[in-house]
Amino acid sequence: MCRCTEGLSRRDALKTVAAAAAALAASGFPLGFTKAADTTGGATKKVLFYTRSQGFQHDVVKRPDNNKDDVLSFAEKEFTKLAKEHNIDLVCTKDGAIFTPEKLAQFDAIAFYTTGNLEAEGGDKTPPMPKGGKEALLKYIESGKGFVGFHCASDTFHGGDNERADPYIKMIGGEFDGHNSQQKSKIRAVGGFAPLKEVKDFEMNEEWYRFKNIAPDMHVILVQETGSMREQVYKDRKPYPETWARMHGKGRVFYTSMGHREDVWTSDVFHQVLLGGLSWALGHVQAEVKPNLHEACPEVEKVRPAEGNA
Repeated sequence: MCRCTEGLSRRDALKTVAAAAAALAASGFPLGFTKAADTTGGATKKVLFYTRSQGFQHDVVKRPDNNKDDVLSFAEKEFTKLAKEHNIDLVCTKDGAIFTPEKLAQFDAIAFYTTGNLEAEGGDKTPPMPKGGKEALLKYIESGKGFVGFHCASDTFHGGDNERADPYIKMIGGEFDGHNSQQKSKIRAVGGFAPLKEVKDFEMNEEWYRFKNIAPDMHVILVQETGSMREQVYKDRKPYPETWARMHGKGRVFYTSMGHREDVWTSDVFHQVLLGGLSWALGHVQAEVKPNLHEACPEVEKVRPAEGNA
C-alpha cells in the first residue's frame, strides 16, 4: 500500500487511490506514477540527477554556494519538488566520482543536464568522472536501466560524424549542432508515445538546439517546426526531432532539448514532458517506441543548414 493510504481499510484505500488517479489524470500528468506506487507497495524509485558542466555552465544548473550539495540550483530545486510529489527519491550531484558500476547500481534511472567531456577537468571545477566512468554509464543503461537527457545533455561527449560519433551520442540519439537566439517556435506533437498522449501542439520561447548524428532508430515524440522560426538557419533546415525516445540495449533513453530557461522549468508542458519521459524510463508505464523518424520528419536529412551561432 502506498504511504498516503496507510491505516485505511482496503475499501477506503482503494477509494483514495481512485480519487488520486482521477485528479492526476485531470492535471495531465502521467498516470503511471500513481499506478506504480499503488501496485508496488509504495516502492520508491531512486534517480540520479547529474549536472556537471565541463564546458559552458547554464544558469539553471549553477549553484549559488560553490557547488555545495546543500544549496541546489534552480533546475535541481524544480526537479526535486516534482520528484517528491511523485514518490521519486532524487539525488542531485555534480560529482563525477559517482560513476562507478558499484555506485550506479543503487539508481533506477539517471538524468543528465551536462556539457563537455565529463571525464576531463574544467568548467565548473567539480570532480570529473573517473577513468571508465562513461563506459560504466553506458553499460548501466544497456543493462536495462533508464536515462533522461535535458537540453545540453546532447552537448556532451562530442566526437566525429555518423559512424565516428561518440558512443554516448549514439546512446542519446542526437548531437548538439548549434543554436541561435532564443525565440518562439511551434512544437508539433506526433502522438503514439503513451505517457505523453495528453501533450498537444504548443508554442514556446526557448533556446532551441539544432542536431546532427540523429539516430535513425529513434521514436520521435515532439517535432521542431522550423517554418515557424524567425532565423534562416532554422528555416533552411526541415522540421526535425525535438523530443524523442529510443532503446539502447535493454535500456530506455528519453531526451528533450527543452530546459534552458527558468520559465520553461516551471511550465506545465515541460513538467508533463519531464514526468512522462521519466515514468517511461523508470518502467512505470509502457510505450511503443518503434522507429518513426522519417514518418515524423520526412525531410530531416534533405537540407544541411549554413553554419549558425554556437
